[in-house]
Amino acid sequence: MSSPDPQVREPHGDENHPDHDERPEGVRQSRNPSVRGPVVAVTGAAAGVGAALVARLAACDEVKQVIAIDERRGDCASAQWHVLDVRDPAIAEKLRGADVVVHLALDLDLETDPAARTAYNVRGTQTVLTAAAAAGVHRVVLCTSAMVYGALPDNDIPLTEDSELRATAEATGVGDLLEIERLGRRAPRAHPGLNVTVVRPAVLVGGTDTALTRYFESPRLLVVAGSRPTWQFCHVEDLVSALEYAALEKVEGELAVGCEGWLEQEEVEELSGIRRMELPSAVALGAAARLHRIGLTPSPAGDLAYTMHPWVVSVSRLHAAGWRPRWTNEEVLAELLQEVAGRHTVAGRRLGRKDATAAGAAGATVALLGAAAVVRAARRRRGL
Repeated sequence: MSSPDPQVREPHGDENHPDHDERPEGVRQSRNPSVRGPVVAVTGAAAGVGAALVARLAACDEVKQVIAIDERRGDCASAQWHVLDVRDPAIAEKLRGADVVVHLALDLDLETDPAARTAYNVRGTQTVLTAAAAAGVHRVVLCTSAMVYGALPDNDIPLTEDSELRATAEATGVGDLLEIERLGRRAPRAHPGLNVTVVRPAVLVGGTDTALTRYFESPRLLVVAGSRPTWQFCHVEDLVSALEYAALEKVEGELAVGCEGWLEQEEVEELSGIRRMELPSAVALGAAARLHRIGLTPSPAGDLAYTMHPWVVSVSRLHAAGWRPRWTNEEVLAELLQEVAGRHTVAGRRLGRKDATAAGAAGATVALLGAAAVVRAARRRRGL
């Protein structure tokens, strides 16, 4: 799925932790006292999108101070670090003095137990929103995914940012993202004076590992017969610049972010040089569901919808604020193909080189594995 990098969760911070910040609470020393801009706090700040955003904000002349929160200390020396779990109510004290909070502490790892993942993501968001309100923060920026719009055959191309959220919880992590969005909508009613901005990136690329990036690690691109896949990417650098716009309050509301336009499946195949394998819908979906149910793959059948139907988005609100992506879809796809070179994935499951060679000789795709399972089941039912 397209979303922020999962954060590595380490033991809860305490007074004896070597990285624990023992200075008085709140913001005490500005990076640049003459700057009159906002104090911005970032959760999930030690790695991935969070680390990139902290570095960018710390170098921004329009930002007065950066507060960085994670379960371990990151590399940005000019940020004020607090080491703790975002689910800890003590985070409210760490947010005192902040004007804006960008919440990026999400776990979207394909290998995480789904129940544990949901508990972390939902509880963490609830705690951050409540703590931000208690600390007097006036804006929280949440980062979900354009996947919340849902991938459906009757979707407009592109979807507007005001389009109805029609996704279901059937794809990896999407249920968590929908709940996060619901919490974001409720927060201003529960906490008057608190504003919430939501940023929804397209397929995120740049050090990410999702069901959608793993799609390009397969020896063949699975295409479901009768579907119309469309591909819109978002490079991590563009997401970070969009989050900076939101943190500086240059734009607000629900914001989609991604490259201009989109690529049709035929263009993706031509640019990637990876051939397709086309299967009937019933076989592909049935195979994916079965393989996930018996624990052979991390991706549920719902992930397939995002490779079947359009869910590309307009980025008109960011455009109106003056933001432009630096990357094109073609450039991001080329970067993704470089990143996944040498990796071998079947139905979302990573294989070693030896396994991949054997599986490749047999047509290593979810399609073939699933078709065989379906045929065997049908034969058993018929007593053949």
